[in-house]
Amino acid sequence: MADLLSGAAVGAGLQEVLKYALKTIEKGREFRPTLKRNMETLDALAPVVEKIKRYSNELDHSKEEIERLENEIRAGRELVNKCSKFRWWKFLSFPRSRDKLQEKDRRLIRHLSIDVQAQMARDTMEILCKVREILDILMKESCGVGNPGKGELLRGLSGAPEIPEYTVGLDEPLKKLKIELLKDGSVSVLLLTGLAGSGKSTLAKKLCWDDQVKGKFGENIFFVTVSKTPNLKTIVRILFEHCGRQVLEFQSDEDAINRLGRLLRQVGTEKSPILLVLDDVWPGSEGLVEKFKFQISNYKILVTSRVAFPRFENPCHLKPLNHDDAVSLFRHFAQLKSSSSDMPDENLVQEIVRECKGSPLALEVIGGGLCNRPSVVWQSMKDRLKLKSNNDLLNCLKNCLDILEDESSINEKECFMDLGLFPEDHRIHVPALIDMWAELYELDEDGKKAMNIIHNLTDKNLVNLIVTRKVALDTELYYNNHFLTQHDLLRELAIHESSQEPFEQRERLMIDLNGNNRPEWWIGQNEEGIISRLLFSFFPLRWMVDQKQQHVVARTLSISTDETFTSDWCNMQPDKVEVLVLNIQSSKYSLPVFTDKMNKLKVLIVINYGFHPSELDKFELLGYLPYLKRIRLEKVSVPCLCQMRGLKKLSLYMCNTRPAFNTSSIKISDALPNLEELNIDYCNDLVELPSDFCKITTMKKLSITSCHKLCALPQEIGELENLELLRLSSCSYLQEMPESVGKLHKLCFLDISDCVSLAQLPEDIGDLHSLERLYIWGCSRLSELPYSVMNFGELKHVICVVCDEEGTALWENFSNIRNLKIQICNTDISLDWLHGIRS
Repeated sequence: MADLLSGAAVGAGLQEVLKYALKTIEKGREFRPTLKRNMETLDALAPVVEKIKRYSNELDHSKEEIERLENEIRAGRELVNKCSKFRWWKFLSFPRSRDKLQEKDRRLIRHLSIDVQAQMARDTMEILCKVREILDILMKESCGVGNPGKGELLRGLSGAPEIPEYTVGLDEPLKKLKIELLKDGSVSVLLLTGLAGSGKSTLAKKLCWDDQVKGKFGENIFFVTVSKTPNLKTIVRILFEHCGRQVLEFQSDEDAINRLGRLLRQVGTEKSPILLVLDDVWPGSEGLVEKFKFQISNYKILVTSRVAFPRFENPCHLKPLNHDDAVSLFRHFAQLKSSSSDMPDENLVQEIVRECKGSPLALEVIGGGLCNRPSVVWQSMKDRLKLKSNNDLLNCLKNCLDILEDESSINEKECFMDLGLFPEDHRIHVPALIDMWAELYELDEDGKKAMNIIHNLTDKNLVNLIVTRKVALDTELYYNNHFLTQHDLLRELAIHESSQEPFEQRERLMIDLNGNNRPEWWIGQNEEGIISRLLFSFFPLRWMVDQKQQHVVARTLSISTDETFTSDWCNMQPDKVEVLVLNIQSSKYSLPVFTDKMNKLKVLIVINYGFHPSELDKFELLGYLPYLKRIRLEKVSVPCLCQMRGLKKLSLYMCNTRPAFNTSSIKISDALPNLEELNIDYCNDLVELPSDFCKITTMKKLSITSCHKLCALPQEIGELENLELLRLSSCSYLQEMPESVGKLHKLCFLDISDCVSLAQLPEDIGDLHSLERLYIWGCSRLSELPYSVMNFGELKHVICVVCDEEGTALWENFSNIRNLKIQICNTDISLDWLHGIRS
């Protein structure tokens, strides 16, 4: 055909006619496939557009955007319908119709790829803004920083504790309590009583999760642990927090109760009854329970206590377990299975269970302690229990500690006893224990051995480990989301074991100070002591100057004070102390005046258990301590720094950092010249890390997590030439990383997970020659990677990139990089972290 149309075979005019005819025929052939493609595209888009329209209406977005898309699709549908009716004799219309179909297809593609993509980007930014607002609210609520005038914010975040995993013998008392709770009527108090460790709290928790109870009380189930030394205003603040209201400052107990009454009358109605559980009420606190009685319809109070208070009628007595139930519970915790070949002798099991005398706590702890142990240990436990068969539950539980002391290479008993250094009924943050044990017992810096001890204590049911945020591939030894809880009787055991010697001879000294009350040894018991107490009551400061020094030999000192403590200290000389733990609650707090005498102090831990950050005073005393290596501060306003040349690690958790970072008279690099590790977590006033930190070239680890207002890192961060770990997890405002990050040639670990505003990575990130692990999940705005990541292929070691399913798409173009390993990570996120922050 080409030869026919060339040369002189045909005239020029006829040649053009034939070319046009051939072109028309070719277009005609493409008409049907083009029509089919358009029909398939429109059919696929129809349900998607319908969903977009529905969501747009629900979100109250502009209707013009979706209408433009609908108009494009409607016009395309009309053209397709028209073209699909063509018959073969209209073949001359095929080419022109094909061009129209292709143009319509191009317009639709252009609209989807440009306009809709822009709308999606805008919507994503709106979502990010909303997420930031929610995070701000959560942080303000959890820190007790509210906005005046705001009403109800959040509900249901702090309800009853988790439902117990395994229980026996509680069906009958549960049924009895349910009958009373489900009755309608005015306020009533139900009392659940039983011996220590009999399962009262377990039954109360199980009751809160019962379907019928939840069906009646809904979100109005409030669970509060009262404890041995209750503080009414603190309990009321917890209830305000449970109700999602601003946590207030109360002028007095009466003011707190009056405000609580008004609050409960708002949330409680005939259709929304209230259940208040007051757990672990001690003798002498009956009057406190009375204060929570308000005349509200269908308002119930459940009290658990070791004693049967006479003023509360018809108590429910929780009896010890019968033998069959006790055996069942023991088998569960000892993990005994009838099919196992290494089961201990059945008679031995029965004897040990009988010695536990039906106590669920004893069965749990002893069963856990014997789990997977050889028969010789079982026999030893039976003999120990027989010897102390007439003693109380505390001595029964002590047998598990004796086994720990006998068999453990690292003294797990000592670590268990250290748990008594922290207040009752509060979670213990695992990083605080890691800091202590690294110095006291020379454990490894990364906390791996410390976690092995914790897991062993957990397996023996001596503590409960709570992880508030789990990451499936969390292998970089990061324990900031790990907390411990402990039964109050086990805490009593830890304190009892630490208090066998006179206080001045104890290696582990625990002091509780409330208001102006002081222990006898603080002032003295003789005539001179009586006179001193009188002088102290009138002239506390003058008395402190004249009193004799009190020598102690303790390596570990824990001082717990309430919110009324006046910071009046005895003239103690704790020159052997290596670890100082200060558990505080007051809004202002001065370090002990004897702090500068702690010449061997290595670790300082200050934890504020109040609802508002505490202001620290006398921080300059730390400048006199040559061996101080670690400081951990929780929920305090970090004061102006002083020079601490020996400090290696500084950890700030839920702190106000501005006083230290922005107003210090001394440069940070001069104050902390040898700092190796800096951890900043949940510090919501941190907007930008001071650039002076980048002059501390000894820094090896820098971790900033959940600081939601952090928007920038200093450009000089590349000067941290020895930095090995950089963690920037969950910093939702962080939009970019400095280009100088590429200069961190010793960096092995980089975590930018859940930085939802981060839009790009440094161009030279591929120059991180030592990088081994990169955590990059949850970075929703990150749309592309720098080309320099190709440099990872030149590394002599494997680099592991951990990302989510969406993040894997970023690496598809770099799949040929040698030594690159991609792992998909699944995270388990809940709001349980709020409990950990408050408690």
